[in-house]
Amino acid sequence: MKRWSPVVIIHNAEGARRALAPGLPVTLGSAPGAALYAGAGWWCALMGQMRDEHPDRVFDDILDCGDAPGRAAEALRAGARLLVLADAPPAMVAAVGRLAAGYGATVLPAMPPALDLAQHGAARRLAAWLAPA
Repeated sequence: MKRWSPVVIIHNAEGARRALAPGLPVTLGSAPGAALYAGAGWWCALMGQMRDEHPDRVFDDILDCGDAPGRAAEALRAGARLLVLADAPPAMVAAVGRLAAGYGATVLPAMPPALDLAQHGAARRLAAWLAPA
């Protein structure tokens, strides 16, 4: 399994900018179930905006699709290439995994350990979270 750069859960463009500002390797992660309430289109547009604003940065991004295989399939069609699909029936996870493989995408069973910028004091801990071990 691939080892991701430190994951930072972001909730908006401001959080994404904050996570990218230190210039350290980072993976931007969505909030739990974000594909269900904000949608894949929002996430893909936000990630496109961040890549446009930070053309010199290479970073991964993970969209959490909760337990909704339909939202995961929608996210793949929208351009997401790294998804979380948790607690869905195994047959559905397998089906989404096959679909993802056709897109060159990856489906994870859970979000890797992450710093959620919505947590109290997270902004203060960001530099340490991103610092190389």
